[in-house]
Amino acid sequence: MKPPKFQYLRPASIQEAVAALADAGEDGKILAGGQSLVPMLNFRLLSPSVLIDINRIPGLGEIQEQPDGGLRIGALTRHHALETSKVVQRLYPVLHAAMQQVAHLAIRNRGTIGGSITHADPAAELPMLMKLLDARITVISSKGTRVIDAEDFFLSALTADVAENELVTEINVPPLPQGAGWAFEEVARRAGDFALAAVGVVMHVEQSKVVEARIGLMGVADTPMRISDAETILYNQSCDQATLDEVVDAVLQAIEPSTDLHASAEYRLHLTEVLVRRAVKTAWLRATGEINE
Repeated sequence: MKPPKFQYLRPASIQEAVAALADAGEDGKILAGGQSLVPMLNFRLLSPSVLIDINRIPGLGEIQEQPDGGLRIGALTRHHALETSKVVQRLYPVLHAAMQQVAHLAIRNRGTIGGSITHADPAAELPMLMKLLDARITVISSKGTRVIDAEDFFLSALTADVAENELVTEINVPPLPQGAGWAFEEVARRAGDFALAAVGVVMHVEQSKVVEARIGLMGVADTPMRISDAETILYNQSCDQATLDEVVDAVLQAIEPSTDLHASAEYRLHLTEVLVRRAVKTAWLRATGEINE
């Protein structure tokens, strides 16, 4: 299979890239890692007349710790760079753990964070992690710059809040509370497959009470989800069995997974129940120091 004909551009700066996008209009596409775009071109699912390769633009592939303890991640940062970054492992262990579940090494070596979140696959790890970590995404066009909260970025399956003339340039992640507990749980048919369901949890505990909880899900809706009702239940509580049962019930009430060729809705509900229970408990044990790794 071969892609349709297109004009290939290789801008040397962000300004050149957004100018090329503006000129191309709806007929232009950004080439970053190419792990989603190239197969879609080969299958003729997309037929752009202009392909704009941003891989040689300097500064878009950096991971930088910020003075406040947060993180700036360039849009061209490869999955494998996130997976192996000591800064990411130290500041955001949940992100480090989740990246090890993304596809296979060959894909992680090429796939980019900007490409993944813009593609907005509801069964991909990075979109859910952006919501879980309250990330903010910067997009630039020839008309200016927008900064979008992850909560508002993912509109529907395979649709993000990025216009045809806009380019994702960086992701900023605020610092997590000192000593926050975390957990990431995922089930896929085979290692490297898209998740049938996955859960991420971040929890901050003071004096044996939860003062902040975040619960993110993927693979169970058209977009990654944060379950605010379940998070609220945990506030100012200890993670005893009764509270955990309430949290699980709130999560199951909030989701309506669909049936597809990979799994039934009933199976995804079952997976979600098991994974939420496991992840919340693990995050609690890490937050209280009962698990130290």
